[in-house]
Amino acid sequence: MTTGDATGPRTELSGPITAGRCIEPPSAVPMDLAQAGYVTEEFFASGTATAFKASAPLDRDGMWSVTPDVSAPYRTRVVVRRPSDPGRFNGTVVVEWFNVTGGVEAGPDWTYMSPLIVRDGYAYVGVSAQAFGVDGGPALIGVPGMGPGRGLVAADPQRYGTLHHPGDRFAFDIFTQIGRALRAGGDPSALGTLRPRQVVAMGESQSAFFLTAYVNAVQPIAQAYDGFLVHSRGSSAASLSGTPIASPDVPPGVQIRPDSQVPVLMFETETDLGPMLDFGPARQPDSDRVRTWEVAGTAHGDAYLVGSFGRLLGCDFIINDGPHRFVVQAALAALNRWVTDGAPPPAATPLALSSAAPPELTRDDLGIAMGGVRTPAVDVPVATLSGEAPPGASRLCALFGSTVPFDAGTLARLYGDKDGYLAAYENNLTATIAAGFLLEPDRAELLARAQGVLFPS
Repeated sequence: MTTGDATGPRTELSGPITAGRCIEPPSAVPMDLAQAGYVTEEFFASGTATAFKASAPLDRDGMWSVTPDVSAPYRTRVVVRRPSDPGRFNGTVVVEWFNVTGGVEAGPDWTYMSPLIVRDGYAYVGVSAQAFGVDGGPALIGVPGMGPGRGLVAADPQRYGTLHHPGDRFAFDIFTQIGRALRAGGDPSALGTLRPRQVVAMGESQSAFFLTAYVNAVQPIAQAYDGFLVHSRGSSAASLSGTPIASPDVPPGVQIRPDSQVPVLMFETETDLGPMLDFGPARQPDSDRVRTWEVAGTAHGDAYLVGSFGRLLGCDFIINDGPHRFVVQAALAALNRWVTDGAPPPAATPLALSSAAPPELTRDDLGIAMGGVRTPAVDVPVATLSGEAPPGASRLCALFGSTVPFDAGTLARLYGDKDGYLAAYENNLTATIAAGFLLEPDRAELLARAQGVLFPS
């Protein structure tokens, strides 16, 4: 079902880069990729990128029409992680638009999905698509104790001193040209001897705002990608001017264009439906090319993403420890099947809202959100998992939701004893895997988490 196109201007790759040291986006979940049979390399990507301007006012329906505007040279970098054995490659390259919201370039989708990527033999490419990653600057959301981000050039001039980015207006075409180059191969190829059958784009949070604009404005004319995982976006989209959020030329409630020629799967957490991101006005019906999963018990970021750094970030409460990573891995697997075989992901009901303005989720008497993608974490719960942080949380910590464990009396009332809990949990887990919202290879880890729950003696 490959629909991507390698024709048109594409980036010139150089590398692998060996001078200085590679500055990889930090992850709270380190992985020994060499032991896992993966090669990690870095390449520079150079060319002349074009910015776009709207041919008409940008409408909420996503049917954006654009024309080329000015051009400028660029030189940025890509981080490549690929199977060292070509026989392990599953044919799909996932390309992440690096996130720059917190003042340091990050790859949250790699952190969430690396177990699946490595297990199933995907190739992964992370792209420094935005100027911040190259040149630094003030963060969209500040991290305590951190000043302006330095960017790659200032962090290691020996390695990155030749990089330059003309600004985020040009990020869309840079991303296009890199996608084309990955598909076309060439010498050097960032993928070694691998030749992809599908090239899929993904990005989380601010990157998802940019991908929303990309799908609506650029993909129809560039056709560089075969599918998109738009992960935790809000109501709006990035502007063609490069403004990521709340640009006056972009209306609230922007939808994915209904005539998309490639699959688009949107993954939304409870936090994304709340007042901070307010995805609700952008909801749209599922179609043969657009699906939305709104996932109960999840937060925009969570304990898995930030690891032990929650307290260092000033979050003095138990942040969300929900099923985000397991469900988003199922989402990537479902998108890959959709792209390769034409089989769409399972449809999911939306999360229930008791109020649209201000947005407020409907919750049961345990405080658990109703509706949405359901998992054992919310249907056989041992804690209230929420995308909402406690009152008074900082803007950063408000993205991480909360976990409130049940007391012994509540556990006994719900399940009687641990055997009752485990039986209910395993039954629900089997049903959720069968429904397609969790993956069979994650069964053992999920059951081990349930086994670790302490019950009153």
